[in-house]
Amino acid sequence: MVPRPDLGPPPNLGYTASCVDRATLCRGDEAAMTKLASDPRAGFYLIGGELVLMKKSSGVLQPLFAADEARAFAGARETIFLGLLEDAPLFAIALDPVMVEPLKARDDLQLTDLRTMAMHGLVEAVHLPPLAEAKALLGWHSRHRFCSNCGLPTRPVEAGWRRDCPSCKVQHFPRTDPVAIMLPISGDRCVLGRSPRFAATMWSCLAGFIEPGETIEDAVRREVLEEVGIKCGRVTYFTSQPWPFPMSLMIGCHTEALSDKIIVDHSELEDARWFEREELVLMLLRKHPQGLTATLPHAIAHHIIRRYIEEGADVLR
Repeated sequence: MVPRPDLGPPPNLGYTASCVDRATLCRGDEAAMTKLASDPRAGFYLIGGELVLMKKSSGVLQPLFAADEARAFAGARETIFLGLLEDAPLFAIALDPVMVEPLKARDDLQLTDLRTMAMHGLVEAVHLPPLAEAKALLGWHSRHRFCSNCGLPTRPVEAGWRRDCPSCKVQHFPRTDPVAIMLPISGDRCVLGRSPRFAATMWSCLAGFIEPGETIEDAVRREVLEEVGIKCGRVTYFTSQPWPFPMSLMIGCHTEALSDKIIVDHSELEDARWFEREELVLMLLRKHPQGLTATLPHAIAHHIIRRYIEEGADVLR
């Protein structure tokens, strides 16, 4: 196999390369927040549950609304400050999903989930990172309205970046769930798995949540052993990706497979098998004779697989 097959220019990794200055020092300054919210350049993302609202304008979809446009929608819950984009303030507003449902009938709006937006490039790439930021943070608010210490209602502070309990004074901060996503490799072949949720032809990397008190490397080895029964040695970090479904950070790795026999944990996977590098090329190019495919380019698994195709076992160095 050619060491570096021509797969064309590398695709963008979804929800990364943010251009937003999060301006964290402004979050606790109420006067500054009021001024930023009233800035005529301020833009507001509107999110109702899993759906992002976008304006239709001459065939272009625009996810940012002006302040007066945003205020016209009913069912507003939390408003959070995302930061500055080219000095323009960015905010996001959570809308009650019940109030969002009737908006699907409007001809001037399109409501789409964030995953579809990334897969099909429905908005300019600059919007995806702050939308991921917004969806994850607003999702956290929707799940943490009550204090885990005393059970009473909490209130948002710090421009939406903390919730405080007025009763027991405990401060609650947004969480991010770390997920190890990995490709076990042995020379010119690797292991991919299939979830029952996948499209019928799609195969992808193995993945699992990192547990408390566990390193990334230990999580990679444990998850591979649990899901496919393969022992692993070396682990190398590749890159990471925010994954706002609901609030994860995907930590991409390659790992050295030390055994061959696959024992599938069917409570986690539908199937798993070894793939040759040549076969992976055909899957990424959508030319596999059996119609098999790999994860779409917006997801980190695609990039983990592509790097292995290009570098082979050298990814473990």
